[in-house]
Amino acid sequence: MTTSLPTLPDRDLLLWMYERMGLIREFEERLKTLVERGVPVGPVHFYTGQEAVAVGVCAALRQTDWIASTHRGHGHCIAKGVDVRAMMAELYGKVTGTNRGKGGSMHITDVRVGMLGVNPIVGMGTPHAVGAALSARVRGTDEVAVAFFGEGATSMGVVHEAMNMAAVWSLPVIFVCENNGYAQTTPVEYAVAADRISDRAAAYRMPGVTVDGQDVIAVWEAAGEAVRRGRAGGGPSLVECLTYRYYGHHQGDETHRYRTADEERTARERDCLRRFREVLFAQGIAGAEVEGIDTRNRERLDEAITFAERSPVPGPEELLADVYVENES
Repeated sequence: MTTSLPTLPDRDLLLWMYERMGLIREFEERLKTLVERGVPVGPVHFYTGQEAVAVGVCAALRQTDWIASTHRGHGHCIAKGVDVRAMMAELYGKVTGTNRGKGGSMHITDVRVGMLGVNPIVGMGTPHAVGAALSARVRGTDEVAVAFFGEGATSMGVVHEAMNMAAVWSLPVIFVCENNGYAQTTPVEYAVAADRISDRAAAYRMPGVTVDGQDVIAVWEAAGEAVRRGRAGGGPSLVECLTYRYYGHHQGDETHRYRTADEERTARERDCLRRFREVLFAQGIAGAEVEGIDTRNRERLDEAITFAERSPVPGPEELLADVYVENES
């Protein structure tokens, strides 16, 4: 009996995936250092450890497709192409930020690249993705929309309402559950009445699959299948990615109140970046090329921080700009 090997992306896409994963990791680690130094960047939820999910999914998308994010959204933004300089400036509250310094970490948005927004309300990105998919249907295009959410959000009514509506209308939505094991401090085994989150797809007559969220290729394959189905008019899909966040729920959370050191060490041994480097080397991509990507990512973050620090704060004239719709009557 022969076992077929998985189909890998072409060389350019492999390098893009590594560059994006590394850029997310570098962004989050630099941000963690800034927070620890006391730089006032507001509340932060680090994405470190989950990079393969955002990148694997977005590698299957086009620039014109849409994603809706969560409170832990920096990785989604970078994977979809949001400029890290504008992201950092937003965290610094500067006028050059993605939201002109008014949104902060949990509201980063850039519709030009299909990023509908980081969303601080648990599960609330799902109806945004459904709305984007409905717009594609009305406009007669083949765009798809992705809704990222955590396993904790699967107990929220809005997520089930969004899945039901997407299924009833057969909309091109890919629901991506990033199951990192904990809803804040609550383990998934305690809070979710299902062996797999993906089992819940059957209730909405959509396919559901669970994949290793620390394997970017596995995520890319599952997302690609769901995207192709959505573009062809086959309706929504649910992809559950088993992953792990390395740090706490937010920057002030001490994980050892609810996780053991052995658990965290075991999770880090399956680090998605390290595993993907091994894939690249197996494909004949030289270590020097990989190191060059890492160096460029560090340089980009140096530039992003300098840009944020030197950018001006919003002036008084910005107070009401983009807040209220102007009445022209």
